[in-house]
Amino acid sequence: MKQEYLGMVLPITISSIWWWSCLIRGVDASPQINLLNKGCSQYNATNLLDFYTNLNATFSDLKTQLNKNSTHFATAQQARGSDPVYAMVQCRNYLSAADCAACFAAAVSQIRNCSAANGARVIYDGCFLRYESAGFFDQTTLPGNVGICGNITASQATAFSAAAGKLLVDLQLATPKINGFFAATKNEVVSSGSGNETVYGVAQCAETVSKTGCQDCLNVAYANIQSCLPDTDGRAVDAGCFLRYSSTSFFPDNQTMNIASFLKTGGNSRKKAIIIGVVVGGVGLLILIVGVFLYFKLSRKPEAARRGDILGATELQGPMNYKYKDLKSATKNFSEENKLGEGGFGDVYRGTLNNGKIVAVKKLAILQSDRAKANFVNEVKLISNVHHRNLIRLLGCCSKGPELLLIYEYMANNSLDRFIFGPKRGSLNWKQLNDIILGTARGLAYLHEEFHVCIIHRDIKTSNILLDDSFQPKIADFGLARLLPDDQTHLSTRFAGTLGYTAPEYAIHGQLSEKVDTYSYGVVVLEIISGQKSSEIKSDAMGEFLLEKAWKLYENGKHVELVDPNLDPNEYKPEDVKKIIEIALMCTQPSAAQRPTMSEVIVLLKSTSSLENRALTRPVFVDSDKRVKGDTSTSTASSTSNATVSVSQVSGR
Repeated sequence: MKQEYLGMVLPITISSIWWWSCLIRGVDASPQINLLNKGCSQYNATNLLDFYTNLNATFSDLKTQLNKNSTHFATAQQARGSDPVYAMVQCRNYLSAADCAACFAAAVSQIRNCSAANGARVIYDGCFLRYESAGFFDQTTLPGNVGICGNITASQATAFSAAAGKLLVDLQLATPKINGFFAATKNEVVSSGSGNETVYGVAQCAETVSKTGCQDCLNVAYANIQSCLPDTDGRAVDAGCFLRYSSTSFFPDNQTMNIASFLKTGGNSRKKAIIIGVVVGGVGLLILIVGVFLYFKLSRKPEAARRGDILGATELQGPMNYKYKDLKSATKNFSEENKLGEGGFGDVYRGTLNNGKIVAVKKLAILQSDRAKANFVNEVKLISNVHHRNLIRLLGCCSKGPELLLIYEYMANNSLDRFIFGPKRGSLNWKQLNDIILGTARGLAYLHEEFHVCIIHRDIKTSNILLDDSFQPKIADFGLARLLPDDQTHLSTRFAGTLGYTAPEYAIHGQLSEKVDTYSYGVVVLEIISGQKSSEIKSDAMGEFLLEKAWKLYENGKHVELVDPNLDPNEYKPEDVKKIIEIALMCTQPSAAQRPTMSEVIVLLKSTSSLENRALTRPVFVDSDKRVKGDTSTSTASSTSNATVSVSQVSGR
């Protein structure tokens, strides 16, 4: 199962742990226990006796390996009973054996604050400790990867950025090729100012990952840390790697490595090159002849354009960089007549490109600092790789103009809310609505579980579900919440949803997991069935909101009374409606743990069996004043602390 973590970035030193470790080892110790990141799974172990027995045994095993073997890396596992524990510790190679042991001791003390959580991790400057209920030793990059920047700008900003940037690139390239996946090096800062300055850097991957995995992880780390420049220090943390630079030395000089030999991209065998050249030359003429023949043969058959394909021949290429002036022209200077809609992330306009293609252009309403623009480019690269028939395709972006712009495929039928509440209400039949319910679930399941990075939408609602020519749903605005100011890639969250659709634990306390989207999905399904907005109080419902009304009808076995009267009763079976309403109520359970995953929702929707044996709890609803309505006795919103929390790591499901 995928583990959701509740955590926060804490770039401060935990003084009590530091003081404790100094008592053990003396004031000259340097275990580097500046706490960078901590996270606890939101799920607890089922059998506490087995869990704590296994946890203690793995920690003891790790300690023994560090002490006896004078190593900086160790893994251990214990599988007694129903709650196995897998654990890993890794110290930076430049730490002494004593400092590594002290850092590990501090990490154990810190991670035990997670109590019975079945997964947790702690990352210090000097070491990393993690445990899970399933194997994770080969994991590299996961949601929660983040860059942590200092707050002091280098005096020679340009020169320092150049030297540090080169050092980071070198570490990124060399480390996966080095045995043990560790490199520590430095680079001189060449500037016109007086005095010599040096930048120091370290890169490290978990020893259990592959070379390719190490490279992938450091690629992500580099993308996260480069935006820190020209700050004098920065760090990037991830599940399987660590990257750091600083203008101050943080490792002994004798640990500095010469990584030049690992930066060579080609071999030095001239003979091999000659042999390859001869072979290539020998068959080159034949290939050329065949290629010319095929070209002329195929060019006589014009390729038929695929229905709905607005990308043409560029479909498999990455996101395009559009010029601001071209998009301004395409949207008629972002005129009101071309405006398609408004949203929390910005307005959307219809645009016609020079080649005649129609696109949707979104003007992002976010902070436009240099760092925000760097994050924007990185996130666009991520979002553009999301390909699913129930997700809107991102075609490209523009970051060079006065505003940040995203370019999406255009949906002629616009958004679902216009067919549920707007002027086109009643024009969709039951089959079409049922397809929309299933297709939306498929899109969310892909974002949560199938894409290589878990993406939590945070703002699922009918206006963010667009319809193509065949009235198939496509979810819009996914991934945009990651661009919010002060957002730390799910490590610290800010509210980014729409009240009425938002799960209580997120609206009230900021707790973020995939189950936030599940809750919103359940509300959307009830809106589709009823034709009533979630935040609307119907005059014939005794002042009840949609969730309250749906629950009371469910309790009394009168599910069908929730159905929109505009739907033809001959098009649907009452038992089908009953099951879908119960699935929606299951998705809006007050506790996130009670809600199904989106892949489970798909199975339930496609199943022919009933849900009579599934016990449901009264849902809760957050009103415009962020007050929780309904029975909160089992609600996460009523039982959690006010700490900033979020998803930060994901294990295998």
